[in-house]
Amino acid sequence: MMTVQASKTATAIDAINLDAPIFASDAFRLNDEQAGIIATARELGQSVFAGRAAAYDREAKFPIENYRDLHRAGLLGIAIPKKHGGLGAGYQTYAIAAAEIGRYCGATALTWNMHVCSTLWSGPLADDLDMNAATRAEHERRRALHYKRIVEEGAIYSQPFSEGGAAAAGGVAFGTEAKPVKGGWLVNGKKIFASLSGHADYYGALCTEIVEGEKASRRNTLYLAVPAKADGVSVVGDWDPLGMRGTVSRTLLFKDVFVPEDAALMPRGVYFQAAMRWPHMFLTLSPTYVGLAQAAYDFTVRYLRGEVRGTPPVKRRMYPTKQIAVAQMQIKLEQIKAIWFQAVTEACANPTKEQVLRAYAAQYSAMEGANEIATLAIRTCGGQAMLKSLALERIYRDSRCGSLMLPWTAELCLDRIGREALYETGETDD
Repeated sequence: MMTVQASKTATAIDAINLDAPIFASDAFRLNDEQAGIIATARELGQSVFAGRAAAYDREAKFPIENYRDLHRAGLLGIAIPKKHGGLGAGYQTYAIAAAEIGRYCGATALTWNMHVCSTLWSGPLADDLDMNAATRAEHERRRALHYKRIVEEGAIYSQPFSEGGAAAAGGVAFGTEAKPVKGGWLVNGKKIFASLSGHADYYGALCTEIVEGEKASRRNTLYLAVPAKADGVSVVGDWDPLGMRGTVSRTLLFKDVFVPEDAALMPRGVYFQAAMRWPHMFLTLSPTYVGLAQAAYDFTVRYLRGEVRGTPPVKRRMYPTKQIAVAQMQIKLEQIKAIWFQAVTEACANPTKEQVLRAYAAQYSAMEGANEIATLAIRTCGGQAMLKSLALERIYRDSRCGSLMLPWTAELCLDRIGREALYETGETDD
């Protein structure tokens, strides 16, 4: 069984003066097991990942060393059921752990999300969905194969989603297609902004199964783990973005790639069922940005207290304008944390209309709010904050990327909140 392991000795941990958790276990009613998993993520983030983040950003390099540490700590299997050797964490525990990692390295947290979703969607989320006994038994057998690779070998899974059209937002069927053949499928298509490109061992690709005599349909979406080394898989294009540079989200091409039947991460029809009945599955990009919001606030407080490493120990906290700015940041941060914690806590199958609207609002609040806090932090800390030698400049750039991310961009969240608040299902103005 996978176990949580400390990455540093007790002496080393004390020496770095570990940060307080974003969500204190007593205040947010987390049990000891949850608190332990989340503390491991926070410790690893602060003591190891934070020191590497600048280089990954500067070089637009994938954080493969961090993934080795995640594996050693048991965190690659955070959402894998305990009976399969994982930590057995649920949605809420994973989300808070991801926020802690995002606090120290946004690119690691964001890509780790895409790995974890391969196990979260096929694990506790799929367990909430309808399957007959035979289908569930076959799913159990198949997912055990994937889980074993992760737990024993440290295999990394990604989740290429975007294609440049409306599919990633749930508007139309995915353009990447899977043609049934003996023993599996032939996959053809393209995924853009495919994080972990060239570094994942398996690409968890969403694609449309070709059904003879039928038009492409979202109902026929398959979720397949395409082996990165399979014939016909290629990674193309450069990667030189504004932020989240360590995600290495290049373009992924599939050309007549044979994918065996056991590569299915979900049975036929189950992904579509999940998308309809478990909408919080699309909220999992947000933890990274909750962590970035906390990071921007933390930096500002330390800077004004003269406690940021690499800068003179000059205090600036006595100025009323700085105090007001920190108060504004604190208020915004607490607002983000409150709605987001509620949303991830009530994630479930068949949520109420109110819960879905709150999930959209939580996504918007985290993705836009992180950059609002980082923007205020830049202004408050002044010219030094623009230097690449300090973390705030990277936090600002990384935080700007969140509102653009499908399937729930900031614009789509606003559109859906407004429409769904004003219209009940099936209502029109005709």
